[in-house]
Amino acid sequence: MGPKSVLGLAGGLVVVLLVLSSVYIVPETHRGVLLRFGELVETDIRAGLHFKVPVIDQVRQFDIRVLTHDLPSRQYLTVEKKPLEVSSYIAYRIGDVDEFYRATGGDEFRARSLLASRVDNGLRDEFGVRTMHEVVSGQRDELMEILIRRVNSAVREQFGIEVVDIRVKSIELPSEVSENVFRRMAAEREKLAQEFRSRGRELAEGIRADADRQRTVILAEAFARAEELRGEGDGQAATIYADSYSADPQFYSFYRSLEAYRNTFSSRDDIMVIDTDSDFLRFLKDPMGGR
Repeated sequence: MGPKSVLGLAGGLVVVLLVLSSVYIVPETHRGVLLRFGELVETDIRAGLHFKVPVIDQVRQFDIRVLTHDLPSRQYLTVEKKPLEVSSYIAYRIGDVDEFYRATGGDEFRARSLLASRVDNGLRDEFGVRTMHEVVSGQRDELMEILIRRVNSAVREQFGIEVVDIRVKSIELPSEVSENVFRRMAAEREKLAQEFRSRGRELAEGIRADADRQRTVILAEAFARAEELRGEGDGQAATIYADSYSADPQFYSFYRSLEAYRNTFSSRDDIMVIDTDSDFLRFLKDPMGGR
C-alpha cells in the first residue's frame, strides 16, 4: 500500500469520525439542550436525529418521563403541637427543559433537592393547621391536593418541573412519644383490669353471702321441719303407748319392766344393791307381777 493510499484511508477515517461526532440522536423519552462553549444555544430539542458542530457543541439530554423521589422521614407538628414522623414521596417530570436547565444547570440531584425542600415546607405548613385526626384520615386527601397545587405553582415557573403527585407513605409517632403512649395505654388497661377484678370480687362476695344466707335459711327450715316431724312422731308414739297400755295394762307393765331390766343390766360389770322386796324385782319373783 502506497503513501497516497494510507493518506486517503486516514482522511476517510477522519471524515467518518467528524460525521459521527456531528450527529446525535434524542430518544422519545428524552429532551435535549445544545451548548456551544458551555453557553445555551438551543433548548427543548425533540426526539430524532440531529446535527451539531463537532468539539465545539455539547448536547445534554434529560428524561421527561414521570420520575419518583423518596423524601427522607421528617418530623412535623400538628395544630395540637403533637409531633409526627412523616415519610413521603414525589412523582414529577420535567415539563420545560429550557427552564429546568437554566434553573438547575441540568443537575438532577440539585433539582430533587430543591423540589424536596418545597414539599417539606408545604407539608410543615399544612400539618401545622390541622389536627392529628385530620392529617391521618379526616382530611388527608384534601391535604395532598392542596399541597400538589401549591408546590406545582412554585416549581413549574422556577424550575420547569411539573409535580404529578405527592403521597404520604406513613405517619407515625416519634419513638419517645410512642413509648409514652404505650405506657399510658398499658396503665389505662391495667386500671380497667383492676376495676373488672374489683367488680368481680364484689359480685363474688355478694353471691357467696347470698348462698350462705340461703344455706342458713334452708338449714333452719329443715331443723324446724325435723323438730315438727319429731314432735309428731313422739306424739304418735305416746298415743300408741297409751293405747297399748289401755288395751292390756299388765302386759304393758311387764314389757316396760323387761326394758328396764335390759337397760339396767346391759353390762357384766354392772352392780346393783337392792332389796329383794322392791317392786322393781316383782316380775323376777313372779311372772304375773304378783297379780
